[in-house]
Amino acid sequence: MALRVGRIPFLVCAPFFHDFLGRESEFSDVEFVDGPPSAHCAGLKNGSIHLSPASSITFAQKPGAFVLAPDICTSCSFEVRSVKLFSKVPIEDLSHKTVCLTAQSMTSINLLKILLQERFGLSPEYKSAPYAASDDACLLIGDQALEENERHRFAYDYDLGALWQDWQHVPFVFGAWIIAKSALEPGLEQTLLRYLQATRESIGRFRENPSKCLDRWLARYPVDLPRTVVENYYSALDYSFTDERKRSLSLFFEHAAALGLIKRVPTLEFL
Repeated sequence: MALRVGRIPFLVCAPFFHDFLGRESEFSDVEFVDGPPSAHCAGLKNGSIHLSPASSITFAQKPGAFVLAPDICTSCSFEVRSVKLFSKVPIEDLSHKTVCLTAQSMTSINLLKILLQERFGLSPEYKSAPYAASDDACLLIGDQALEENERHRFAYDYDLGALWQDWQHVPFVFGAWIIAKSALEPGLEQTLLRYLQATRESIGRFRENPSKCLDRWLARYPVDLPRTVVENYYSALDYSFTDERKRSLSLFFEHAAALGLIKRVPTLEFL
């Protein structure tokens, strides 16, 4: 059986996956499945994939089914730049206004709801549909958010990573390497451990020479952004799952449970 890995073809995940492109024959026991975080959230829960750097809230949506890689995550240094609320009006005026939600990431959706309700005391009208000109605001993630940054179509934009850190004083964890416990069975566990070590090496190579690594990534997954914007983006990102970030993830789950967005606060369980 192959280890099925959910691969997210967004710039934010390039450090995780660039080093595997063109080296598939070296990982014949690994099968990559491309899709957005929402697809891999569903795949983890229904058993169609074994692991992914998926939306962090996935871990809490099926308690007891997963473990986390202990040292790798997707976080930021204050601003994340690729998870943003774009608005026609100041954030304080969004009560009873229409906010369109991306379908790509449940973590970002729930983070936005927590921020608007608990930090700002707002009750907007949420709409799970693409943004229309008549709408007041929209939540975008990933490459779509980075591209919207360059268009300057909205009077206001808010970085959700910055809003969380300014409020809670810890960096937000947007994605964690979530591993289904089925991948810990004898037939897959050694492949899993080898794959995660290769992922750590991939991150290390990206840090050493991001421009060269991006050449490989962008040849497979091009974006409509200036190269300088792409390369500068990584100055905001951090992939180390520190103790501080683990506390932040637990805090996020506490707020989500308080608002009924998840059933209960899970205990973090690591590989």
